[in-house]
Amino acid sequence: MAEQSVRWGILATGGIAAAFAADLVDLPDAEIVAVASRTAASAEAFAERFGIGQAYGDWESLARDEDIDVVYVATPHSAHRAAAGLCLEAGRNVLCEKAFTVNGREAEELVALAKEHDRFLMEAMWTYCNPLVRRLTALVADGAIGAVRTVQADFGLEGPFPPAHRLRDPALGGGALLDLGVYPVSFAHLLLGEPDAMSARAVLSEEGVDLQTGALLSWESGALAMVHCSIVGGTGTSASITGSQGRIDIPDGFFHPERFVLHRDGRDPEEFVMDPADGPRNTLRHEAREVMRALRAGEKESPLVPLDGTLAVMRTLDTLRGQIGVRYPGEA
Repeated sequence: MAEQSVRWGILATGGIAAAFAADLVDLPDAEIVAVASRTAASAEAFAERFGIGQAYGDWESLARDEDIDVVYVATPHSAHRAAAGLCLEAGRNVLCEKAFTVNGREAEELVALAKEHDRFLMEAMWTYCNPLVRRLTALVADGAIGAVRTVQADFGLEGPFPPAHRLRDPALGGGALLDLGVYPVSFAHLLLGEPDAMSARAVLSEEGVDLQTGALLSWESGALAMVHCSIVGGTGTSASITGSQGRIDIPDGFFHPERFVLHRDGRDPEEFVMDPADGPRNTLRHEAREVMRALRAGEKESPLVPLDGTLAVMRTLDTLRGQIGVRYPGEA
């Protein structure tokens, strides 16, 4: 018997919202019932593009729509606290894009709201839901490379981005760290948990956001992670995990890999490739399916993307941002 459709609302109409909507349309057990934007014209154009029945020119109407089971918040992260908070207070379940919020205080407020209103809340960290990444973490957890010693990961875009671009706008939470650095930081957290210490250096723009940031994270176990992000240079988006008995390399696109190679002492390299049935590699449907699975199970958070883990990542980003001297409007 087919699963009952989960009814989605989409808040915002930008590129990531469109990508998510396109993947939802392909899921037989998902239905997009409404979309909201700050302007009716934008919402109506998005609704027409994806065959959505209801278009709202304000966020509040979407939040109050009781025909919606869960809202996908796809605004810039500077608006996540306001948008996700509005939906949670209205009784909606929420999947919120990353970076989850601008800072840890806002993240804690959203988690508290979800608990107060007994609603589901999840960060849209699609990497954690990716089947190949889940296979990789299972191998590491099973000791395939021994104890993890180092993690390396990078994510950089070539640019250049003009000063008016959202990636350089402090009012929109601009800079490399929150937009791109969240991926290598989250990858290190996935494998090693929250670091015990860290040190970062950055190059800042005239607007006061980071153009590129490099950081060293360390754990009392002796493990280290080297992470890098940039909006002034396109990197290979590669990652490597070195253990006491081997290594795993992701040659490109570590946050949505199509393959990785396991090197174990005394053995030939083993390549693990994404199942074509799980593709394409840039699909967002795995996180959508996880949300729907959790909702049907009556869960308030996902074991794949737990809220404690999201809060830990935000604490790390806060510390790194404090070290490089990036502060956003309204922050103390």
